[in-house]
Amino acid sequence: MTVREPVSHLSPLPRFVILVDVGYLYAAAGDLLFGVSSRRSYRVDAEGLIKALEDRAGTCMRGELLRVYWFDAARDRVPTIDQRVVAPLPRVKLRLGNLNKHNQQKGVDAQIREDLETLARHGAVTDAILIAGDEDMVPAVEAAQTYGVRIHLWGVEPPYGTNQAERLIWESDTVDVVQADFVKPYFALDTSREAAAGAPAAPPVPSPTVVFGARPPKPAPPPARAQPAHVGSIAKLGPGRSRMEEIGEHVAHKWILTRGRDNIRDLLPGPILPTVIDKELLIEGEKELGHSLRPYKEARDWLREGFWARVYREFEFGVGVSGKTPR
Repeated sequence: MTVREPVSHLSPLPRFVILVDVGYLYAAAGDLLFGVSSRRSYRVDAEGLIKALEDRAGTCMRGELLRVYWFDAARDRVPTIDQRVVAPLPRVKLRLGNLNKHNQQKGVDAQIREDLETLARHGAVTDAILIAGDEDMVPAVEAAQTYGVRIHLWGVEPPYGTNQAERLIWESDTVDVVQADFVKPYFALDTSREAAAGAPAAPPVPSPTVVFGARPPKPAPPPARAQPAHVGSIAKLGPGRSRMEEIGEHVAHKWILTRGRDNIRDLLPGPILPTVIDKELLIEGEKELGHSLRPYKEARDWLREGFWARVYREFEFGVGVSGKTPR
């Protein structure tokens, strides 16, 4: 007689995911805390906010967190400085849609729907926390539920009324509200731009020459043909100042076109560039020259001067200093 082992019908181990529509989260929190929804009006500690969301989920969800999906947008899908901070965080997946010239997100909703449906279809999770407000999420919610995934909708406390689609609320398995006290530590009103716009009598931002130590321009070196015996030693001095400033301005111009004015504005007033951007500037400068700038500290400083000169001119900073706009 063959003895059959009892068949064990075990449910899959609980595992959940957090999907965040960053555009909704930031706009709703900005509206709640400051009465403004434009991201230009405040700064966000995204890393701290993500950690807080993970901790909050850990207290109210059973099982293991798979990862956080951070759905945002950027012009031409080129990540901003803040997005570059988010991308390498553990268990965080940055997803970027496009930001058009009207600062409207394109493709973000579609990415959320695709990831949610894929996770559900492959049985990767048993539960999903969705932080979003758009009714376009409803089909993805319904599709995930057909695969047995429970949808937990989180929304930011609205100052009045609601900031989430009614049908999205109806279709979710549970609904929770993130209160103002939760998001407040990670949002700070950016008063620097308001002060710049409302205080014309404020001292102007110093020109690159002042910023970098007011170094007097050096006389141009004599033509190489005037001293043929020393051509090799002249080459070791590195590229000239005017050439490096020209390359720096060219790199800044490309930055403004690809990153957008709002992203570049976050660098002001300078003069210190974030490490990752400074490294990109040096790489671009070396590409333009065709050789390394590592032996030439002064040339690297001139490159940075040219970069800032172009940025200052773009934002009309430094106008009025000695009656001139900085070069």
